Amino acid sequence: MHKRLMVEAFIELADTLVDEFDVVEFLQQVTVRCAQVLNVSAVGVLLADQRGALRVVAASTEETRLLELLQLHTNQGPCPECYRTGTPVSVADLSAVASRWPRFVAEARQIGFASVHALPMRLRTDVIGTLNLFGERPGALDADVLRLGQALTDVATIGILQARTIRHHETLAEQLQTALNSRVIIEQAKGVISERHRVDMDQAFQLLRNTARTGNRRLSELARAVVEGSETL
Repeated sequence: MHKRLMVEAFIELADTLVDEFDVVEFLQQVTVRCAQVLNVSAVGVLLADQRGALRVVAASTEETRLLELLQLHTNQGPCPECYRTGTPVSVADLSAVASRWPRFVAEARQIGFASVHALPMRLRTDVIGTLNLFGERPGALDADVLRLGQALTDVATIGILQARTIRHHETLAEQLQTALNSRVIIEQAKGVISERHRVDMDQAFQLLRNTARTGNRRLSELARAVVEGSETL
């Protein structure tokens, strides 16, 4: 791993933790930075909603988002298991666990993934989600890489549980639900942009995200404007 990238990642994520920060954009940046720093193929973030059900909030690629959705639909895979147990789940070779999670393994291998590591987003005994690392080659991650991955996961968790804005469990649930609802709007906007500009979903999301950053606007706010038709990008 490149030391400069690692330092930059922590500085950038820490700088993002300001009042009224955009949770979805923050977690999207977590997935991008984790993929770079940990040298994995793709990263996804799942958060629990008010009822304790996991939802996809961020993913570094569209294929990864769909794979995460499959895990939630079937309630099978390393990510749901990591959330239930509150402990890391590491699978060095997906082909070895085909009978354990048949649909997940089949889809993951079709995409091109050969290994996966799920890390809990946890504060003491409260688990609020998971951060998931996907690799294109089989093999366990180095212990130092896993520790760094957990450190980045902890930064993401702190970002959501900021003491300045979170005081009670009810407030936390409301904050997370807002982020999850924002993700729904963003997915709708991606579809609109994809159809309008005839680009794939990854490109549509990148266009949406770049426009929000350039205009210093909340990602969810711009997405809503796109869906409602008041913005065309």
